[in-house]
Amino acid sequence: MAFSGAGHPRLIIFAYFLALLLTVTHCKDIFLKWHVAIDSTVTPVYADQPVITINGKFPGPLINATTNDVIHVNVFNDMDEPLLFTWNGIQQRLNSWEDGVSGTNCAIQPKTNWTYVFQTKDQIGSFSYFPSINFQKAGGGFGPLRVNNRIVIPVPFSKPESEFDLLIGDWYQRNYKEVRSNMDKDDWAYHIYPDLMLINGKGSYMHPDDKGHESFTVTQGKTYRLRISNVGTAWSFNFRIQNHQMVLVETEGSYTNQISLDSLDVHVGQSYSVLVTADQNQADYYIVASPKMSNASSNSTLVGVAVLHYDNSTSPASGPLPNWPDPFDLHFSLNQAKSIRWNLTTGAARPNPQGTFNVSNVTVSQTFLLRGSTADINGAPYYTVNNVSYLSPDTPLKLADHLVNGSGVYQLDQFPVNSSNFNPVRGVFVATGIHKGWIEIVFKNDLDVIDTWHLDGFGFYVVGFGDGKWTPELRSTYNTYDPVVRSTVQVYPQGWTAVYAYLDNPGMWNLRSQLLKNWYLGQELYLRVYDADPNPAKEFPPPQNLLLCGNFQPPVPPSSPPSAPPPADSGGALFEQLPWFHNFVIFIVTAIFIICRQ
Repeated sequence: MAFSGAGHPRLIIFAYFLALLLTVTHCKDIFLKWHVAIDSTVTPVYADQPVITINGKFPGPLINATTNDVIHVNVFNDMDEPLLFTWNGIQQRLNSWEDGVSGTNCAIQPKTNWTYVFQTKDQIGSFSYFPSINFQKAGGGFGPLRVNNRIVIPVPFSKPESEFDLLIGDWYQRNYKEVRSNMDKDDWAYHIYPDLMLINGKGSYMHPDDKGHESFTVTQGKTYRLRISNVGTAWSFNFRIQNHQMVLVETEGSYTNQISLDSLDVHVGQSYSVLVTADQNQADYYIVASPKMSNASSNSTLVGVAVLHYDNSTSPASGPLPNWPDPFDLHFSLNQAKSIRWNLTTGAARPNPQGTFNVSNVTVSQTFLLRGSTADINGAPYYTVNNVSYLSPDTPLKLADHLVNGSGVYQLDQFPVNSSNFNPVRGVFVATGIHKGWIEIVFKNDLDVIDTWHLDGFGFYVVGFGDGKWTPELRSTYNTYDPVVRSTVQVYPQGWTAVYAYLDNPGMWNLRSQLLKNWYLGQELYLRVYDADPNPAKEFPPPQNLLLCGNFQPPVPPSSPPSAPPPADSGGALFEQLPWFHNFVIFIVTAIFIICRQ
């Protein structure tokens, strides 16, 4: 393991703050306080149901950051069950402790709070956040996350008049807990899908029974940036705007070659930025998101409709919805995916061009062939990776790795990464990723739906798509010149998708299906990227407010006098508050304050 739990607490704390000091230059601190609750007064559609809100909002509030900012999110869990948030696409450089998934963090227990502290290190782009456990994403709790360019780094398009976040996703009419409880039934696990499509938590303009629809006001002649995220659980969708062209400019932290589109496929967990110019007559126009692989008609609840409203318009949106590609035409979707290329000449988080980093001549250190499928195990339905359905232990993998080298929690490389286990099993699937090695991952999809895969901790280069069986000879079809870099990629039914990633970020990283049922029922594994060097500049030690759980329960605190104030963060903490610590913290915080503002 990278850091020994036997080290002296003072040295560990010093190393932690030293690493923090060295990495937060050119940054600012963003402090957020979130109260997460189940709210029965928010009714996004005609069905009354409990919704997970943040500070009373659904969707949750925008996190608006800039490259290298440090974000502090103090999460108060006002729900009746444990909670974690993950920051979809934020790489958590050297710091998987803040990733917010079951393999890295103990859950925030009901009526307690915990503070995430993470940096948007060397990143830009459009992302989202959402609850990562207990099927809670189906109940809400998601929101937008922007990482803007530093002022000194030019953006490869003119500054838009304004920016809009569009969180679009499918939605169940039922309580998410009821849906979750039915996941042990074959029909629910494999065949029953969500009922509606929401745009920013609101129903369709086409359905007067819905509580309201989303609308965006624009001025004729101005150009706007739309940041579109698929925050749903199951359906990919096609996005378009009546009578308006879109120019694709960014996806999940990468500036793309700018291409004009009539419509854009957005798969579960993905985010894009498009530019739209209000160049039509002053009126209102439909904004449409319709599901892929579905026969949904124009008036279906599965077709989300919002309004683009010109500020002097007196004409409501009218006429038929804009045409969309055949939702079963996967060749259209595949060809569009291949046309999305990395802009090699522009900078992004750094001043040097994106094309400085490429995969045209890399040497691959390891190859994973990962097959997503289903299996009945002991009479219950599951999703699997190579015939292994992930079994989440009570103790987070990262915690066990740090304290006992994983002993008693997981066995490293127990399951195959290049073939399928002979019999379907449930197990704690953890595989070795070679530190500072290039990995080729080929995702294979045995399902009849479009799957999407996400890797925490890294962006990967999307080098290839194909139908049927993958073979090594198909590497000759890869695009290694300008493949786009992103963190979530689609895999078409009975097809494959190939990506490259450079494993320079030590930690315990989740590799999962973004389809919520698949993820919840086991289609995930963890990639352990290990660096033996204990230098805190190579990987952060655990945070001071580290929660303990599972095999490592927090110590029972001694009885406190009645006047003793409650702790700022509840849960087990790894370190004591030592007498010398006060002056040390003042010194470190002052230094960080000065450096961040240079």
